[in-house]
Amino acid sequence: MNKHQVVIAGGGPTGLMLAGELALAQIDVAIVERRANQDVAGSRAGGLHSRTIEVLDQRGIAERFLSQGQTYPIVHFHTRLDISDFPTRHNYVLGLWQKHIERILADWVDELAVPIYRERGVTGFTQDDTGVDVELSDGGSLRTQYLVGCDGGRSLIRKIAGIEFAGWEPTMSWLIAEAEMTGEPEWGIRHNDAGMQAIGKLEDGQRARMVLTEPQLGPACEPTLQDIREALIAVYGSDFGIHSPTWISRFTDMTRQAVNYRKGRVLLAGDAAHVHPPMGGQGLNLGVQDAVNLGWKLAQVIKRMSPESLLDTYHAERHPAAARVLHNTMAQTALHRTDDRTKALGDIFAEIFAMDEPRKRLVGMMSGLDVHYDIGEGHPLLGRRMPDLDLVAVDGTVRVFTLLHDARPILLNFGKPGSVGIDPWADRIRLVDATYTDSWELPVIGVVPAPAAVLIRPDGYVAWAGDPGQSSLADALTAWFGSP
Repeated sequence: MNKHQVVIAGGGPTGLMLAGELALAQIDVAIVERRANQDVAGSRAGGLHSRTIEVLDQRGIAERFLSQGQTYPIVHFHTRLDISDFPTRHNYVLGLWQKHIERILADWVDELAVPIYRERGVTGFTQDDTGVDVELSDGGSLRTQYLVGCDGGRSLIRKIAGIEFAGWEPTMSWLIAEAEMTGEPEWGIRHNDAGMQAIGKLEDGQRARMVLTEPQLGPACEPTLQDIREALIAVYGSDFGIHSPTWISRFTDMTRQAVNYRKGRVLLAGDAAHVHPPMGGQGLNLGVQDAVNLGWKLAQVIKRMSPESLLDTYHAERHPAAARVLHNTMAQTALHRTDDRTKALGDIFAEIFAMDEPRKRLVGMMSGLDVHYDIGEGHPLLGRRMPDLDLVAVDGTVRVFTLLHDARPILLNFGKPGSVGIDPWADRIRLVDATYTDSWELPVIGVVPAPAAVLIRPDGYVAWAGDPGQSSLADALTAWFGSP
């Protein structure tokens, strides 16, 4: 029986990101993946939001993605919303298909020497006080301290663990396909009584991608090419000679969330923990950010730097973040309805969203830049993502995100150099004396007072901010990074 400290079921974006985070923390992690390689059927998810790009920037790999995609200074919530004035280096959405996102993440994970058990899946597991025995589809087994289900919306890990997947049944459905066409379709978006229909060219110029709203909720089974033909004829009067499909699927507005993200030594992340309609393109981003929140916490518990109770903060922080996404996608789905009253409501909302304050609130929510973890009362930075400031340190100018490349916590001291001592935590936390004279601006919140010192978690969120002489600093260091 092979042994690992962490086994991840599922090698999609969430599983890959989590594996990378754990590998950076020197944790023995392995992925179990059914696919023989990282190929994805269809293009799938289509982009990365600002906060996710920042997370990748924190690990020094953002440019790998930016070089492959196209940036757009907008996010979508019923209408196009400008993000170009937001205080972030990445004030845009990156258009990049999931198949490329996975490929780039897989290359990074390979560089970090993470083993992947390919062409096999998890078929069962049993956990005890010290670990989890994981059964594989090839008859083999693995022993691990923790098992993380990143195995999608139909997660077997979630089902075997007996974690409730509460939520709402589907009311609407869409057909999606990528295929070749002999005819010339009407490119772009069209609206009819059923809803939005769209056909666009894929990057190879040979195939088309189409999303077709079904007039009634479709059956639970996978659609066929004949279903796509009939849907095209119903909307456009022709199937445009569609043939040679590479991907056919159906998605709905089903909305569900795991009641608990952890049961003993089994945890959930990504679609295994939450599913929702794809409005606004938030799903993949949500999963990647789950992984970055969980990775450092799991590493510290395994290394016995922190008590197991630190894992409870994963659910406490990420469950509300996902619940908010579920809420906004349900609202967007409602605005997709085609009756005259809903159209009138949408028109009024579009006018409101054009106002500066409502726009900023929505853009902050859709981009993930306004995520606020409840860490308690204090400085406005507390529980929010740390801005990527250009600091002046001993060795010259350095970006905050550059300091986070190795996924270690940082204490930034803006007071007298050498005036802060954290010797009991020196092996865990990097202390940086720095200066910064410009204003501190947060998305949506605006300008905030400059703190004397800031404690930054490996995921880039502020764990403490204030005067380093206060006893609250030692309390925060102990709470997040273990006893001295």
